[in-house]
Amino acid sequence: MGNTIVETQIHDVKDFLGQTVSKLEGYLNETTLQGLQAEVAGNTEYYKLILSTIRRLSVFCEEGLEACQVIHKAQPFSKVAAEKTLYRIYNYCIEEFFSPKSDAWYEDSRSAYTGKNAIKYRENVPLSLKELIVSLEEDFQRIREELEYYETDYRTKILQSK
Repeated sequence: MGNTIVETQIHDVKDFLGQTVSKLEGYLNETTLQGLQAEVAGNTEYYKLILSTIRRLSVFCEEGLEACQVIHKAQPFSKVAAEKTLYRIYNYCIEEFFSPKSDAWYEDSRSAYTGKNAIKYRENVPLSLKELIVSLEEDFQRIREELEYYETDYRTKILQSK
């Protein structure tokens, strides 16, 4: 892939992560466990898991954003570092959104065919949480499609270099 394409992707992903971090931080700064319970009385342990998963996603996105900012400013542009960063963002941010390690929610693989939202919850959750995830989902899907290339290509390059 040419430098210009990778540079454009770094810029796009940087913007995406900046918006994502802003939304996640805003939600986390305004939301408490008691606030979630006030919206919809539910399983406290599940709500703790949800908030923990959102914090984890926020940290991954912040780290990815910082890496993109460093690469974007660096002169000369390092295509190798950019590709490695995009690969890590795919694996840590995108994968964590659609299939979090905590299993707090999951992706309905049939959603692409039904036109409905892909994220499904294991238990009932408050509307504010659903709205947050819905507001993020379309952009996560778009970036996932753009970065899927790195999932296979970067891994192949690493294996071939050994």
